Amino acid sequence: MSFRAPITAAAMALIAALASVPALADPPPATDPAMTRTGTISIETVGPRHERFAIASAAMRRVITVDVLRGSGSGPRPLLYLLDGVDGEAVSGWLTKGRAAEFFADKPVDVVLTSGGTGSMYSDWMRRDATLGLNRWETFLTAELPPIIESYLKTDGRRAIAGVSMGAQAAMMLAQRYPGRYRAVAGMSGCYSTADDLGRAVTTITVASRGGNVENLWGPPGSPEWSAHDSLLGAPQLRGTTIYLSAATGLPTDADLVAVSHSPELVEALKTAGGGLALEAGARSCTERFAARLAELNIPATVDYAPTGMHTWPDFEAQLPRAWRVLAPALGLPDPP
Repeated sequence: MSFRAPITAAAMALIAALASVPALADPPPATDPAMTRTGTISIETVGPRHERFAIASAAMRRVITVDVLRGSGSGPRPLLYLLDGVDGEAVSGWLTKGRAAEFFADKPVDVVLTSGGTGSMYSDWMRRDATLGLNRWETFLTAELPPIIESYLKTDGRRAIAGVSMGAQAAMMLAQRYPGRYRAVAGMSGCYSTADDLGRAVTTITVASRGGNVENLWGPPGSPEWSAHDSLLGAPQLRGTTIYLSAATGLPTDADLVAVSHSPELVEALKTAGGGLALEAGARSCTERFAARLAELNIPATVDYAPTGMHTWPDFEAQLPRAWRVLAPALGLPDPP
């Protein structure tokens, strides 16, 4: 059975905002054909209860950087995988811009944050891309990384996954493609379809905004893998999983306005703010469509619509505590205050 919902003006604004982002021209990540075994290369101590792993990925033939925030108290603890957005920088934006380390410092949960997934949708690509390289992120996140990290941390076996923007879409994809693996999933300011007109447009432009060719991802739009990654179509697989969704309106908060006013490049900051407005308005439309799908199936979900907030890190940071209030009980932890 297919599910289709109308594309709103806000969703069209999202498509326009994504299309206006210039594609990057950086060379693809280098690969090593001899890297045929997955394992830890090094562990660096970054700070108290903060370690940075260099992990050889046989699937991607390169070294992936993974940050680990150890939770408070004595173990074993549950684990939260926290996915970054489309930029996929050398260190997760959750750490450099979203203050995740500060937020989780007193929480009894271990947090795992990957880096370098630029424009990848955190998925297994059908082909190597000339710009974005070899991407087998689904394999890395579900098969290669967990045995290494969860054994090292001696976790209690309870997992959740969350993400923002592109990472929100990927978190929901992984939760519906691997039913029961995660007790809870949180999507903040994301879109969740890939097979309908809106989903194809958003996915295509997300990949293209970082220089990639979307046909290298799941084949030509409309191919079976596009449907297989559509969380509206795969929503029945989420039954029994605790679900949190959030999005704002695109209207700037006081923090957004202060950040713009303090920018040394005020004109560029204003342009970015305009894009952030459109992106968040579109994410709100995407979230409403997905929430309606879950309601149609009588699948419970906590949906949080903020009256203000753009598609920017100060606003993502504000969403994190609200998501945690839903994730924590699902992981067997006390309800946060």
